[in-house]
Amino acid sequence: MAVRKSPLLQWLPALLAVAPGYSGCTPDVLGYEVVKTYPHDGGAYTQGLLWHAGKLYESTGRYGVSSFRRCDLTTGEVEKKVDLPENLFGEGLTFHNGLFYQLTWTGEQCRVYDAKTMEFKKTLPYKGEGWGLTSDGERLIMSDGTDLLSYRDPKTFEELRRVRVHEGKKKLLEINELEYIASGPYEGEIWANVWKSMAIARIAAKSGKINGWIDLTGIFDNRRIQDEDAVLNGIAFDATDNRVFVTGKLWPKLFWIRVK
Repeated sequence: MAVRKSPLLQWLPALLAVAPGYSGCTPDVLGYEVVKTYPHDGGAYTQGLLWHAGKLYESTGRYGVSSFRRCDLTTGEVEKKVDLPENLFGEGLTFHNGLFYQLTWTGEQCRVYDAKTMEFKKTLPYKGEGWGLTSDGERLIMSDGTDLLSYRDPKTFEELRRVRVHEGKKKLLEINELEYIASGPYEGEIWANVWKSMAIARIAAKSGKINGWIDLTGIFDNRRIQDEDAVLNGIAFDATDNRVFVTGKLWPKLFWIRVK
């Protein structure tokens, strides 16, 4: 696909950490079209977004108000919510083998829930910060705000291996929410939000190589929200109907998009 002109190309170098030997080649940048817009809880500080069994699931952050919730796509209504302890800051969310997994930012614990009841079951420990979380069907994949993605055992959360996310010789930092694309033309990629940007990085799951970008500039004017943290964050993939949903922290809207 030919590279289209995009505002992303102007500030993409700022997303990539300085490293010697970078070729400076023009990356593959895809655009988008909004298929449909849905209401979204404008009070939700979105940290993780997930589509499962016909419902939208969400992890929200900030101390004292973090939650794990199930939402109706059409109405945006929160159907069920589990509040986190006040000392925990909710982060990435994924589903794997009958369980939901929710990271915490600095709490160094992954919270595990029953998929049918949303009942809290246990915690799994890890070291460092938790940012984004997804599953490739076999292992959990976690980001921590650096250029690393760590593959983890779903039973113990033990780290199995790690890959560095890179474009040429440059590394990508502040990788946030993650979504594994399990089918379709982008199968085998991890799509990742980059903190405080309007970009989604398309990452080859096995190698960490950035295959390209999706530029979501213009999808929502977050300047209308009086909060500097009201940034793009949240990607959910519906493998059954090949749909992609995106939203942001404190955004009152959620978008079904088609990349092009």
